[in-house]
Amino acid sequence: MHPYQHAQQRPDHPAYIMAGSGETVTYRQLDERSNQVAHLLRQLGLKAGDHVAILIENHARYFEICWGAQRAGIIYTAMSTRLTKSEAAYIIDNCKARVLFTSRAMSALAADVLDQTPGVTARLMVDGTAPGHESFEARIAGLPTTPIADQSAGGDMLYSSGTTGKPKGVFVPPESPDIEFTGSLFEITRKLYGMGTDTVYLSPAPLYHAAPLRFNMTVMRNGGTAIIMEHFDAEDYLRLIEKYSITHSQLVPTMFVRMLKLPEETRRRYNLASLKCAIHAAAPCPIPVKEQMIDWWGPVLWEYYAGTEGNGMTMVDARSWLTHKGTVGKAVLGKLRICDENGDEVRQGDIGTVFFEDGKPFEYHGDPAKTRESTNAKGWTTLGDVGYVDAEGYLYLTDRKSYMIISGGVNIYPQEAENLLVLHPKVVDVAVIGVPNEEFGEEVKAVVQPRNMAEAGPALEAELIEYCRANLSHIKCPRSVDFEAELPRHPTGKLYKRLLRDRYWAGRVNKLV
Repeated sequence: MHPYQHAQQRPDHPAYIMAGSGETVTYRQLDERSNQVAHLLRQLGLKAGDHVAILIENHARYFEICWGAQRAGIIYTAMSTRLTKSEAAYIIDNCKARVLFTSRAMSALAADVLDQTPGVTARLMVDGTAPGHESFEARIAGLPTTPIADQSAGGDMLYSSGTTGKPKGVFVPPESPDIEFTGSLFEITRKLYGMGTDTVYLSPAPLYHAAPLRFNMTVMRNGGTAIIMEHFDAEDYLRLIEKYSITHSQLVPTMFVRMLKLPEETRRRYNLASLKCAIHAAAPCPIPVKEQMIDWWGPVLWEYYAGTEGNGMTMVDARSWLTHKGTVGKAVLGKLRICDENGDEVRQGDIGTVFFEDGKPFEYHGDPAKTRESTNAKGWTTLGDVGYVDAEGYLYLTDRKSYMIISGGVNIYPQEAENLLVLHPKVVDVAVIGVPNEEFGEEVKAVVQPRNMAEAGPALEAELIEYCRANLSHIKCPRSVDFEAELPRHPTGKLYKRLLRDRYWAGRVNKLV
């Protein structure tokens, strides 16, 4: 399936609606405008296999550009709007983008990278212009709204969020040149999540991230309607479920936490009965948080574990999770293998690095060494996470390998302490990291975002340490707590622990990165 087919069958049906502005783009409009984008790309000299970059906030033009590139065989890189000048320039240069699509809202960053991205031959801006950029709207005006003669399937090449180092471009080649080809995600959304032409999907996350981008485009392959939030707000999210009778959505655990910490009367104010499927992934979800969400929303939650790399996937519904609390599910793509440091499989129930066998091939763009690091001698691939598999085949993640704290020779995975501390009523967000200790090499520290920054200080530090020690082994608990007004968390829910750790390891050899 493809949006152009829905444009023929239901041309006036909304493909997507911007939640803030209310702007609606129908399937007819999406079809016509994406055709114009494809013509523009050919006009600019791009052929199938060439690359473009998209540096735009959640915007009504976003999917017109993506689908236009998809129909022209172009590889498109959706870029974070929170990048620094050097990060943005690196990605544009690394992906070899010939065209940069940007917006008036991103004009400052777009201007910053002008002289650092010489490979870009055309810079197109929506909502206005700036020096060195042309108007996107003016360039597509008058171009044909019919398909180009040489349509072929393009796809995304997205960059990791850089939580453990420099962003890495992940390239998964299109499985077929046919623009109508549907892959495994399409089948999963139909068979497991029940998506179809009647789906109304609420998307609260930035579109440059893999899951929101790919799931929204899959909703459009299904012929449903996507509601795109420009920015996430906990109460507004609940309001939109009621307003649009949302059937499906995808979130990250930090969004659950923020909604659960709304006043009870606010949480109960909105009718959520239309919600059939709420998918979550991207970051660990504390067991008590998920229990509370299931109590509130009912058994509509689905969890999956996967990465931008697309090399494998596990999945679990709410009912199965309740009998296997903490699991991220069974494999639905690839076969799970848990390996030790030598690449050998460990015994069932033992902790090791999580690998997928028979998963989809991928590569880190321009980084063959990193690609090799993610693959063992058997050809199995890993995202660098650590966990174990139980007797029934359910996977449980313990942490990322790179986040492990080694204190006095003892391996400590900080996720347990994080999952506990975030439940404290005075805590909004938390990161647990290893910091230097002359005697033990590292010690455990918590960096906390309190609900009220005025309470930050020794008394709250002592309260949080005691709270942790009352519920966890002391060795897993922080020996100290620092407070921040906001943690460096990616909008998709991932935490930039590297940025926090770098502060404490400055001037030292940081063996954790």
